[in-house]
Formats: sequence, C-alpha cells, structure tokens
Amino acid sequence: MPNSLLYSHLYAWYEANRRVLPWRETSDPYAIWLSEIILQQTRVAQGMEYYMRFIARWPRVEDLAAADEAEVLREWQGLGYYSRARNLHKAAQTVVTNGWSPFPARFEDIRSLPGIGDYTAGAIASFAYNQPYPAMDGNVYRVVARLLDIDEPFDTSAGKKHFHQAIDTLLDRENPRLFNSAIMEFGALQCTPSLGDACLTCPLQAQCLAYAHGTAELLPVRKPRPKVRDRWFTYHIYTKGDETLIRRRENPKDIWYHLYEFPCEESPEEPLAISPSPLAFTHVLSHQRLHARFIVHRVQKMPDIAGTIRIRWEELNDFALSRLTLRALDTLRRKA
Repeated sequence: MPNSLLYSHLYAWYEANRRVLPWRETSDPYAIWLSEIILQQTRVAQGMEYYMRFIARWPRVEDLAAADEAEVLREWQGLGYYSRARNLHKAAQTVVTNGWSPFPARFEDIRSLPGIGDYTAGAIASFAYNQPYPAMDGNVYRVVARLLDIDEPFDTSAGKKHFHQAIDTLLDRENPRLFNSAIMEFGALQCTPSLGDACLTCPLQAQCLAYAHGTAELLPVRKPRPKVRDRWFTYHIYTKGDETLIRRRENPKDIWYHLYEFPCEESPEEPLAISPSPLAFTHVLSHQRLHARFIVHRVQKMPDIAGTIRIRWEELNDFALSRLTLRALDTLRRKA
C-alpha cells in the first residue's frame, strides 16, 4: 500500500473533521496521560467533564500524588472500572518518587507505570513527545482490520501481536503524533462499528482491502465473549433520623474495591420475594449481571453490624459510591 497516499487522504480528512478536544491542544504528558486513562472504556462526552474536573483539582502530577486515594475515588465516582482510578493515583506517586515529574519520556518507563499498557504508553509517547510508537485503541484496531482485511481476533495475544506488526507497516514515523491522532479520530467518526453508507464516502476507500473484498461490515473480529455471571445482592438501608450506615468494600479481587455501600448480603441464587416490594435494579458490568434490591429499615436503634460506620445522610456526598448505589439513592430521593 502506498503509505504517502494513505497519509495524504487521512490527514486531509482529519483537518476537515477533527474535534477540538483539550488534551489535543497540549503536549503536556501529564494532561495527555490523564485523558487517556479517563477515556478508557468511556465515551468522550462523558469523559470530558471528569478530565476538566481532575485537571482543575490536581493540575500537576505532584498534586495528584499527594491526594488521598479516597479523594481520587470520589472524583472518579460514576465512571466505573475503579481500578483505573487506583492505578492513576499509584502511577502519580511512582512518577514523583522516581523523580520523573512531570512525566517520564522513555517508552519503557511510561510502560512500567501502574495501569499503563502498550496502547496508553504509545499514546503518551507519540502525543507528548512525537516518538514513533503506535497508539492502538479499539478505533484503531477496527480501522487497521478493515484497511488490511485482517480477520484474526484482535483481542487475543496472537491477534494483538499480528495487529501491532500491521500498524508498524502503516505508522508515519516522520509525524507519529499526527498519524495516531488522525487514525484514532477516523475510527471514532468515520470508520465506525456500524458503517451504514460511510464506506461509500470514505476517503480511504481506494486503500481499503476490506472494501474491495466486501468484508468491512464483518471486521474487526473478536474472540468469543465469556459467559456473564449472575449475582444477587440485598442491600439494607438503615435510617434513624438523619443517620444511616455504610461500609467499605475490602476485597481487592472483587468489584468496587474501596468503594462504599449500604450493608449488603449476597445470595448464591435469586432470593425469595419479600413484602413490601423493595427497590430492585439490574446492573450490568463487563462480565457480571448484578440483581440488586434495596430494603429501607426505619429503626429506633441502629444495628451493630461489623465493618459499618454511622454517618449523616448529608455526608454520603463525601464518600465514593458505586453507580448502583447512586441509582438507588436517586430513586429514593425522587420518591421522598
């Protein structure tokens, strides 16, 4: 494939269609790293608010490193995948401890930080330092799969290796920052999962093997998804005046580690119905489907439940809560 022609068409499209995003208007590696972590598993529209809030509260890596983990989790509340927030905090502390402020410049050092894989390291190295490393996010996997008509699953070890070899043949080593920005944006806006008529107006149509072979709609290929696990939770909301009980989840191998919730019981199977009917929600995570019910108990004396703390309702805003707990609270407030 004549890469110069690919670059010409891709960059012209990017110049005409690129979104103005704050992390694209800077070469500050700290800001770029922060945006990349927030945007993992998160849409740009949702991530923007969090990015602006984090930058305002912790404008330098030293500020983030000095923060308490509970503060970071509280600001992250609602984004999900909370291990990202914990790794973000640990990575900031590692940067400061190693004297890499505002951020390391060597790919190997960037890659060594908690929560940073090949994609994020490549994104930071190219966007902040214009180093010739690919930034392979989901959008780029899709574009590369279609450009080169690759029908191997991209989310296996062998597949990732194949795709990284493929992107290496395409990467513009003279301007990797521009190339990575353009191909990521192209996947986000033009070469999307549901193509519709996008192929007919695609500026890379002549370079796209999947278009020539009629396979674009079939790509990229994923490995079979694991079976979703069902779990049943019963939450007990105890209220006495303006007080309630909450607890912190302490299992580092389970969901929502170090987030707070109401006292909870987990059942191995769907529990029996109770009267009156409690608040009930189904909450879907990546590999788990949570069936949760919330029972309100108005009591004269708070029960003594191990691991719980007693707080005023207004203090709930000071604690990082799971999205499921937030949904229940929103419903309760609407009904109040």
